[in-house]
Amino acid sequence: MPTETSPLLSSHCENGTCPADGAVQQSSERKGPNPDVARSVWWTMPALAIGIFLSAADQTLVVASYFLTLTAFQPLYGRISDLFGRKAALCFSFGLFAVGCLWCGLARSMKDLIIARAFTGIGGGGMTTVVAILLSDVVPLRDRGTWQGYNNIVYASGAGLGAPLGGALADTLGWRCMLAFLNVLFVLRERPLDHHWRKNLKQVDFLGALLLVIAISTLFLGLDRGSNDSWGDPMAYGNVVASIVFFGLFLFNEAKTTCQPFAPLQIVFSRPILACLLCNFFAFGTYIALTYNLPLYWQAVESLSATAAGVRLLPGILANVCGSLFAGWIMRRTCRYRWLTICCYLMFLIGTVPVILFTGLVGASIWGIWVGMVVYGFGNGIGGTSTLVALTHSPNAVANAVPEDQAVGIACLYLFRSLGSGIGVSISATVIQALLKTCLFERLHGIGDAEEIARKVRESLSYIDELSDAALREAVRMCYGWAVQASFWLMAVFVCGALLGAILIREAKLGE
Repeated sequence: MPTETSPLLSSHCENGTCPADGAVQQSSERKGPNPDVARSVWWTMPALAIGIFLSAADQTLVVASYFLTLTAFQPLYGRISDLFGRKAALCFSFGLFAVGCLWCGLARSMKDLIIARAFTGIGGGGMTTVVAILLSDVVPLRDRGTWQGYNNIVYASGAGLGAPLGGALADTLGWRCMLAFLNVLFVLRERPLDHHWRKNLKQVDFLGALLLVIAISTLFLGLDRGSNDSWGDPMAYGNVVASIVFFGLFLFNEAKTTCQPFAPLQIVFSRPILACLLCNFFAFGTYIALTYNLPLYWQAVESLSATAAGVRLLPGILANVCGSLFAGWIMRRTCRYRWLTICCYLMFLIGTVPVILFTGLVGASIWGIWVGMVVYGFGNGIGGTSTLVALTHSPNAVANAVPEDQAVGIACLYLFRSLGSGIGVSISATVIQALLKTCLFERLHGIGDAEEIARKVRESLSYIDELSDAALREAVRMCYGWAVQASFWLMAVFVCGALLGAILIREAKLGE
């Protein structure tokens, strides 16, 4: 606490000039973790982890509308948390999530439920993003990877338990009670409003926010329509074209706006930041596509139930969590992350090979697939953590120079993860549907209508078991397995983008 006899200039000042507060904070951080901050994190994280768990669990219920708004609004929380504070942004996201879940419980029709789920996604987008921003504020760089690993455990637990827990509640209490159960109730101590909130509100780039939300929404609507129906549908390519136009308008607005931009171009397009964004775009696109299509392969080719196919994903999910913890441990010991990131995405690429081989190329083996899942899951877990640290510590990165811009960089990182996931799943689904129809046309030879069979298989994999002709069933299973395997080849190429991004990362030793 300064006194009347304290010097007016801080000890950090030299030759009459003082560094910015953020620079002093960075300097003190690098000397070692603050014990008081470390203790506060241990007390704070359980409360924050509840939000991460609920957001992850909620993504398994009425997914489409929830994921659409979650992705669209995620990047907005970075700048919002800068202007109004981390606590205000977090409470805002929790509040929207709570109201949305209550709305879901009271929904009287499927239309009401879809709208309510979309509203819930607006809050869900901030529950994970703002927590990551908070960690970058209070946790020393060397420890940040470890804490991110803890968050990934909570997220994986929520994603893994969301579907069975939701199903159990829906079967016993009903879906209304199940969705209302997710309602987050909390009481905040009353505090006086910041007299600057009107000034901060004027700094919000509402036009940029609107353009970004429209661009992301039209992109996902187009991808969903094209991969599930047909890319010849005007609604499919029309939405994608509209998305490209709105993304262009958004970038133009970000360059010209006098408000605080949500994605400053000097941040997004700087080499250190762009490299991390590309890593997450391609890696999560590949990982989610594999996670999405492997259960479909087992259901179609091996006649497994959806539950049994989902259980087979557990080794890969556990490996992903372990990889995240390993990344935190190794970065704390070595203070390095560039070569770790390169090796992890090389491991990811190698892990896709057994999956391709043992889904029919050399034979069918669940053990071979599990080996591949563990390898690529472990690699993706490492990369997800190391790139987050790299984004906030890369030399010459704007996000490392100005603390406020770290929040924007992290929000953009989560946006690229979601965009990569959606595009990866859409591309793989498009390939599967196109090759399935091609293969069926070649093999049926008058046994059945290839177009009709492909459409019904896309709608429900259980249709394969309903086919009366054994030869027809076998032909459909073979064609579906071949189409899925071809999509895995494409995903192996897709992950090479993450490897290229890792090579472009610049490194500064943690603590320097």
